[in-house]
Amino acid sequence: MIEAKNISKWFDGQRILYDISATFDTGKTNLIIGQSGSGKTVFMKCLIGLLTPEEGSIYYDGRRFRSMNDQEKRKLRMEIGVLFQGSALFDNETVLGNVMFPLKMFSPLSHEEQLERAHFCIQRVGLTNADNKYPSEISGGMQKRVAIARAIALNPKYLFCDEPNSGLDPRTSILIDELLSDITHEYGITTIINTHDMNSVLGIGEKIVFINKGHCDWIGNDKNIFRSTSQSLNDFVFASQLFHEVKNFLEREYQAEEKE
Repeated sequence: MIEAKNISKWFDGQRILYDISATFDTGKTNLIIGQSGSGKTVFMKCLIGLLTPEEGSIYYDGRRFRSMNDQEKRKLRMEIGVLFQGSALFDNETVLGNVMFPLKMFSPLSHEEQLERAHFCIQRVGLTNADNKYPSEISGGMQKRVAIARAIALNPKYLFCDEPNSGLDPRTSILIDELLSDITHEYGITTIINTHDMNSVLGIGEKIVFINKGHCDWIGNDKNIFRSTSQSLNDFVFASQLFHEVKNFLEREYQAEEKE
């Protein structure tokens, strides 16, 4: 579990985050949602340790990040996997080379064991016969799978995903969501996904933290998001006619269930 307590952040005298507190559960897909400019990316960077909040604390399974010495922080970073928005693959490395990179950098395993682990991760994300291909030779969805394989190569306890569906078509986005959800549950990872994709929210949003103008306006899940009384969340969720129709449908379903 990762816990954020009273996180506040400023840039150049401007306050970006306002006293945000939230917990992110182990073995669940935890989503941070909000409009562009809401502060959700800054919040995630604070969680990872890429930014230091002026106020508040981050706890990893009870371990306070600010209280750690350099050795403890290095150990923690070995437990963290990151999936970047643009996949961030090395163009001059093959699929296998990209997945091997964190193993070569940080793993105490032998070269043969690193190869075995890399092959396992590549197969786990559903890629076959792609080891020797370069990023330019595979599709965007396959690149995302390679990035996921690389992110889990060190068997992380915590997985951070920044807009994992960015640039993908709807069908591929669903497949990536399902893969992240499966991996999270299979390995008991604390997964945190930064997204504004409502399909992801409805599909895998086991815990949802809604950030609005730097404030945490709502915490819930995909089952109760349509019953929220937060106007800012409703404006975000029902920004399109499609979700108005979904809301009306679910309201009819809820009414039918209550009558029964």
